[in-house]
Formats: sequence, structure tokens, C-alpha cells
Amino acid sequence: MGLDLKPILTCKNIELNDLSNKIIGVDAFNTIHQFLATIRGSTGELLANSQGEITSHLSGLFYRNINLLAEGIRLVYVFDGVPNDLKIDEIQRRRQIKELATEKYEKAIIQGKREEARKYGQATSVLTDKMIEESKKLLSLLGIPTIQAPSEGEATAARLTNSGLVHFCASQDYDSILFGAKRLVRNITISGRRKVPNRNSYIEVPLEIFYLEDILSHTKLTNEQLVDVGILIGTDYNYGGIPGIGPKTALKLIQKYSKLENIDQLKEPLSNVPYEEIRELFLQPKVANVTNDEIKFEPVDYDNTIEFLCNEKNFSADRVNSGLQKLQNSNKNKNQSLEKWF
Repeated sequence: MGLDLKPILTCKNIELNDLSNKIIGVDAFNTIHQFLATIRGSTGELLANSQGEITSHLSGLFYRNINLLAEGIRLVYVFDGVPNDLKIDEIQRRRQIKELATEKYEKAIIQGKREEARKYGQATSVLTDKMIEESKKLLSLLGIPTIQAPSEGEATAARLTNSGLVHFCASQDYDSILFGAKRLVRNITISGRRKVPNRNSYIEVPLEIFYLEDILSHTKLTNEQLVDVGILIGTDYNYGGIPGIGPKTALKLIQKYSKLENIDQLKEPLSNVPYEEIRELFLQPKVANVTNDEIKFEPVDYDNTIEFLCNEKNFSADRVNSGLQKLQNSNKNKNQSLEKWF
């Protein structure tokens, strides 16, 4: 879920073509969960093929990545590993939310309340091992490399921005910044027009870029102090944070007292928070040791992509071919533009 740092952060809006020729490390689980939540039928049901297999994740990965690849953007997907024990409570909390949402979804379906069903349906998504393997297979067919992180995928993606192996990391969560990402891009998988829930209107969802250097300069904090702000607000390792403390108050407290240990009025509530261990998780996370040789961008395997999506998963052959043709045309145009200079 991540934490709400937005009120105290600075960002810049950009266009998709501003990311052309850039390498982006994508928080895979975060992205696939978005697709499972948003790519659904009119009553909130997940897309499925004739065998009843869920295909919402594959639909999102295929069509969105085709658009990004056509823009000349290179992608590296980073998958989560084993969560830290401190995240167990948060995982259980999310599971309970999904169970409650499932009950409300089923009730709305029975009552014929389509809008309610769609709303609750979005909160029921569960990412299975099968979906993960299918996602990795499709990404491989699209020539997109994947990395298996030992723990949090966004931590490894963030570290890749520091090692220079990627230009940006992509996630909807602001945790990436606490993990030290030099540059974070949000909304890369959902930018464009989005329908407002329960209203017949749409809003524009811009691409947002966050630069860690600008954030630290603006807030006058160090990396460690920014993590302390996050702990006060609440992270995946201490959901809810300190009661009554929002982003702006947390920022003022750390700006004034420098670190959590110095805030006398919060000593009692902080006594129940393993903040030193949480700090360590963000500042020294377990990450995959990736070298440049391990990130290999391959050509798209057109034939096997069609075989997998159309023959195995019952995707529309016309739509899949149209998407692949768009990518082929974009590559031809890029090559023709380069030939002009030689």
C-alpha cells in the first residue's frame, strides 16, 4: 500500500515521450496489482478466458508495455521476494480487507448493484504464483528482462537507480523514495484519462517524476530523517504510524528535533514501534546484486507472443496483432530516422 508522503514532496509532470531512450526499473507486484484492480468487467469481475483462467494481469502487461516499448522506453521488471517479518501484520490486514470486500462484492452482485460491485471488486485482487509465472513468461516474450529481488522489489528497483543501471524506478508507492531511489516515476501504467468512481466524468492522470535530491533540499532533511518522517506517518512495517501525526506534522517534528529519539512527547507511543529496525530496512534493505551483464534487452518474440496470448489464453488475435504491428511500425520509424544521419 505504501505511505502517504505526497503532501510534503515536490514533483514534476512530464510527457511519456520524455522517457524515450530511458531505462526504467518497474516494481512488478505493485504494477500487476494495479492491473488486477482496474482491468475488470462491467460488474467488477476479472477478465478470464474460456477455461476460466484470469487474464487481467496479462492484458495490462501486454497492452501497456507495448505502448511503452513503442515510445522507445526500455523496461526492467523487479519481482518481490520474501517479505520481512515486520510486514506480516500488514499482509494480514490487507488479507482481511480483501475478504470483507469479497463479501460486499458478492452481496452487490446478488442485489444487482453494478457500480457497487465494480467498486468492491477492485479491492478483492489476489496475486497468485501462477499469475507471477505467467507475467514473467509474457515479459520474456516481449524482450523485457526480469529481476528476482530477495525481499521488497521496490527496494531493489530503487537501488538500481543508485548504481546507474536504470534511470528511474516506477511504482505507485512512495516507499521507493525511502528506499533511496534517486528518481521515481509514478502513473507510468495508468497515465492518461481515468474515470472518476461513481461519477460520469474523467480526470487526467499525469506522469509524475520525483527527484530525491530535490526532495531532500526542499525539506532540508537527510535520507535517514526522511525515513523517520515515514515512520511517524506509518509504513508497511508500522501501519498507521503515530496516531494524530500526518505528513506535515511529521515533517515539522523531524525538522525541529532531528530524529525520533529526541521527540520527548512521543517517547511512549514510539516505545511500541521497532523504529530502529524499520530504519535499517529502508536504509540498508536486502536487494539483488545486479550487474550490467544481467540486464539484457532482447527482441520481441512475435510468433510465440501470439501463440501464448491468442492460442493459450484466448486473446483476440486482431487486437494482439494490432498491438504488435504498432510496435513494429514504431521500430521501423526509429530506424528510418537514424538512417537519415548516415
